[in-house]
Amino acid sequence: MPLGIVIRKSPGVTRWAKWNWRVVAVLPGAAPEDWRELRRDGDAVEFHAATVDLELWHGEAESYLTGLSTRVPSIYVILTESDGPQGVDVLLATASPYEAQDYADSGEEIVEQVPMSEALMAWVREFVDAHYEEEVFVKRKRDKKRIDLVQDGIGDARISTASDVYRAPASKKAAVH
Repeated sequence: MPLGIVIRKSPGVTRWAKWNWRVVAVLPGAAPEDWRELRRDGDAVEFHAATVDLELWHGEAESYLTGLSTRVPSIYVILTESDGPQGVDVLLATASPYEAQDYADSGEEIVEQVPMSEALMAWVREFVDAHYEEEVFVKRKRDKKRIDLVQDGIGDARISTASDVYRAPASKKAAVH
């Protein structure tokens, strides 16, 4: 599903960050755009920065279910710094909190969380209902084989005494003296 990403650019609050970038909305079914200005309020500007595809994968259905089960189900938008005129680019959007966590752990990208609309939640839930298969936990059982009856493979077979099976074998010349 194509998602339009709405980013708000506002003045930074410190001298080290000239601008503050925040993803404020996603637009399901949006047409392709490239930094189209939507609204201006003083120095703050909202842009339809990009339209990216929200792809759902059947192998990630458990992750989507986890995301839908949170207090505020969200879409996670990953931003990356760029040399372009805006200074940031939209890398991707995902409904997977696990994937978002992977990007957040690297520390190289900006991960923004945007609440899902009811329609988007319904779309993701329909996908999860069709593809999620709960994995049944199977506890491993020990086999009944007794391994304490025979000491097989301990020590060196060339040592004839049972008193010290871990000592190194003596050479024949040393044994004669």
